[in-house]
Amino acid sequence: MFDKLRKKFTDIFTSENNENINDRANLNNESDEQKIIRRDHIDQQIEETLLESDVSFDSTQMIIESLKNSMGKLKKRVDYKFIENELKKTIKGEITKNNGGSINILNANKKPYVILFLGINGTGKTTTIAKMAYFLKERGKSVVIAASDTFRAGAIDQISILGKEINVEVIKHDFKSDPASVAYDAIDHARARSIDYVLVDSAGRMQTNKNLLDEMKKIKKVAKPDLTVLVLDAMIGHDVIEQANTFLKEINFDGIILTKLDTDARGGSIISISAEIKKPILFIGVGQKMEDLMPFDPDWYLNKIFSSK
Repeated sequence: MFDKLRKKFTDIFTSENNENINDRANLNNESDEQKIIRRDHIDQQIEETLLESDVSFDSTQMIIESLKNSMGKLKKRVDYKFIENELKKTIKGEITKNNGGSINILNANKKPYVILFLGINGTGKTTTIAKMAYFLKERGKSVVIAASDTFRAGAIDQISILGKEINVEVIKHDFKSDPASVAYDAIDHARARSIDYVLVDSAGRMQTNKNLLDEMKKIKKVAKPDLTVLVLDAMIGHDVIEQANTFLKEINFDGIILTKLDTDARGGSIISISAEIKKPILFIGVGQKMEDLMPFDPDWYLNKIFSSK
């Protein structure tokens, strides 16, 4: 996971260890001009690494500018450990400033607590809903799922099979029935039986399809969700920003679940999403099993992309 990004950072920040003793002695006597050249080279290496790892251009430039300001404090020769720590600090700042702890689904203050899931086909949204149901059940919560992706028969079948696998009831109507009515019935079902959570699926549509976006707005209006979550695929690179911005503009959402991180060797999408979307990453998908959905922890991510602690 994130192997390429980790390797590139390792290569940059262990280059000091590859210098022989004589080279180190020479570095101690570098002129100010030589120091600037060396620092600029490190900046360039970090910038190229971030861009190649699916960090957006705007996010990369922000990180580099922050690093330049920090590196200007260096009085002696280039200190690789200092630069690595500053880079860690900058990235952590970006991925924590919007990851507010105020959204904790386990501390729901009402029953049923309704969560609406948005996202286009292929992100793993339907599977993520099942994983979330499993996550809640394992923590003693009762759950029902609304199969409100009624425009794709396969989605109804898929969520029904997954619901049976984890022993969670799925409320469903016929193919092409009104998605909002399915959500309404699931919420009514949960309220009558004092069920803790309702997880509402929605059609996995292309974000530019206005009619389907309008249908999604209708679901949100009827269901009145307590939390609206956008499911994004980490493998699609810079496109995650475009997808998120469209949903943000058209429907709005409270947080993000980022899937398929177990197959993401690049690893930069987390940085871009945190820096540009300004919404918290709540959970991440790290595998195929039902238990492979975990709350996002910035320190876990930093430990994955940097070899030193």
